[in-house]
Amino acid sequence: MPFIYQLRAWPEFEIDFEQIGEILESVTRKQGALVGKLHALGFPLQEETVLRVLTSDLIKSSEIEGELLTTDEVRSSIARKLGMEIAGLIPSDRHIDGLVEMLLDATLNCNEPLTKERLFGWHNTLFPSGYSGRISIKVGEWRDDRDGPMQVVSGAMGRERVHFRAPEAQYVPDEMDFFLKWFNAPSRMAPVIKAAIAHFWFVTIHPFDDGNGRIARAITDMLLTKSEGINQRYYSMSAQIRRERNAYYSILEASQRGDLDITPWIDWFLNCLHAALQDSEADLATIFQKSNFWERNRHVSMNERQTAMVNRLLDGFVGKLTSTKWAKICKCSPDSALRDINDLIAKEVLVKDQSGGRSTAYLLR
Repeated sequence: MPFIYQLRAWPEFEIDFEQIGEILESVTRKQGALVGKLHALGFPLQEETVLRVLTSDLIKSSEIEGELLTTDEVRSSIARKLGMEIAGLIPSDRHIDGLVEMLLDATLNCNEPLTKERLFGWHNTLFPSGYSGRISIKVGEWRDDRDGPMQVVSGAMGRERVHFRAPEAQYVPDEMDFFLKWFNAPSRMAPVIKAAIAHFWFVTIHPFDDGNGRIARAITDMLLTKSEGINQRYYSMSAQIRRERNAYYSILEASQRGDLDITPWIDWFLNCLHAALQDSEADLATIFQKSNFWERNRHVSMNERQTAMVNRLLDGFVGKLTSTKWAKICKCSPDSALRDINDLIAKEVLVKDQSGGRSTAYLLR
């Protein structure tokens, strides 16, 4: 069975809009509702939401490629580049700074044209040393297949299975010129559909030696940001793709072979986006709850340990909070932990858990 780019009509994609109509309408409604909720947040909470989402987006996008990043480094790098004043900033290495620069350029400058030079710049920020792991790669240039065809392969040596073979390197410049003209051209197409097509089209061309998946997800974020009319990210498509990683690779492989009908890919993409929006809806509900709590208790004085533990409870503390756990988490004596707890009970912030158990537990009032 041929790869999709080998078909004579490539890239004249076919989409059954009747099949995806319901999920497309649901995604569009949810996008509008969540943008409205984001606007309802005060500026400090908007900043907190954006910082959380961008941190998750970068970490999960890298996890898809098998790379683990340190949360505190990513968070610190994003905060510094956005000029946010937050506690606990730590140094970050230039690789993480490069990932952050690419994502922020894609979202904050989403209305700027996507050009070859811009993509080369992103690629340079991803691989500032010229290496992917221990392997030297071409950076800031289209691939040249000097080490053989670009393939996605699994299996032991001698029994490899080729999941995908990208177009030959000699065709990449023309393929990317055509892609970029389409990308930058005005369109009546639903923006989320354009984002789905752009993601699929880019990873199928596979124009770089490495980093194609991360750049494809940045391109996706760029179009989704543009479609919503705000340059703030309030949900993470990458985090949802990470959760559905096996399905993601499976639908890509299936869609890259056969005919030009990419409806199954579009349908999967929209359902993945819908799940990401639902996840964001739950996060925003938590943020509203947190905001309302602190507004109600703005006159209640708390020390640093108490404030930190209350925030942990508001963020979804796992298990039951006991005085022993309080002392361990806050690195204080059991007596100090009990004083903190009794003080918050007296101030009607905490109550004893009446469900019973071997140790007394405490809940937010």
